[in-house]
Amino acid sequence: MANRRSRTGNRRTQRVRHHPRADKAGLQPGTLVYVGDAPTQESLATLTEFGPRADDLSSRPLSPDDCNLPAPRPEHTVWVNVHGLSNTEFIKTIGRHFGLHPLVQEDILNTGQRAKVEVYPGYLFITARLVHADDNANIDSEQVAIVLGQNWVLTFQERPTGSFKGIREALQNEQSQLRRWGADYLVYSMLDKLVDRYFTVLEAIGERIEAVEDSFEDGGGPDHLSEIQNLRRSLLAVKRGLWPLREMVNTLQRDEPDFFRNETQLYLRDVYDHTVQLIESVEALRDLVGSLQDTYLSLQSHRMNLQMRVLTVITTIFLPLSLLAGIYGMNFENIPELHTHNGYFVLLGVMGLIAVSLAGYFKYKRWF
Repeated sequence: MANRRSRTGNRRTQRVRHHPRADKAGLQPGTLVYVGDAPTQESLATLTEFGPRADDLSSRPLSPDDCNLPAPRPEHTVWVNVHGLSNTEFIKTIGRHFGLHPLVQEDILNTGQRAKVEVYPGYLFITARLVHADDNANIDSEQVAIVLGQNWVLTFQERPTGSFKGIREALQNEQSQLRRWGADYLVYSMLDKLVDRYFTVLEAIGERIEAVEDSFEDGGGPDHLSEIQNLRRSLLAVKRGLWPLREMVNTLQRDEPDFFRNETQLYLRDVYDHTVQLIESVEALRDLVGSLQDTYLSLQSHRMNLQMRVLTVITTIFLPLSLLAGIYGMNFENIPELHTHNGYFVLLGVMGLIAVSLAGYFKYKRWF
């Protein structure tokens, strides 16, 4: 946990050092300032153009020094995938070519956006959170910005993640539905990939919950409490990403017929169902984590009771011995047994007999 907090703190320090949000205070709306976690990531892009025929597929890299963007053609879809947002001039060039509003470009560079959808003349602007989980179920997320226009799609990420690798592989098959349906189905496929990532993350969190639960057989220690708190924070982070994502997908399937065909909206409905299922899973996992915390507290209380029971037994055994020692330790000369020849050994024997008897009684009662 300490390491994780340290890494988080380092990221925040890096963000403040390079592109603090405070620097945007007082600037005009639409001013392009990158606010993110990867200021050193080089800005690169891949231009993919595809159509329904076998030879209607081409792909080539784009860079800030070589940004030759084609005009969209009928029955063809242009997809520009950008990773690395530190070069604001590169983003501005792409935005100028496709007619993106300055506020859209500003939101692309401000990577702390919640999932949302905004309608602009001629295109649709979408933001979503791509989540990641490490082996300890620590959650990290990054923004993915998607712009859907007429026969063209733009995607913007802070760093290459390989999230759309399956989409690129599907484009290699000229018989795939992706090749035939074009831009709106491409955006649906991206949203579907993003939502599916949440299933993977929740599965990792669920496995971590089971591991913590199994470790309770050896008793709960301080590390278990930190694990439980970490799981609670991870689920809260997932929930914060899912709720606006669900509303965004619901808006797309209900209110945007100009950008998604009826056939594609049916697929968006399936994505919406997945988001509802994910939210239900998050709530179920939160209940499990809550029960884990209750179990941990019960184990700690039981352990404390056992310790107090042992101390009580020890105190009870030594109490009559202390009483006898106190009586015969008083400074009176006329104590009847004081001058008995074997009185000392008799008293030790009586004290030992009392101690053994009480210990046997408590053992019989299973008090320790």
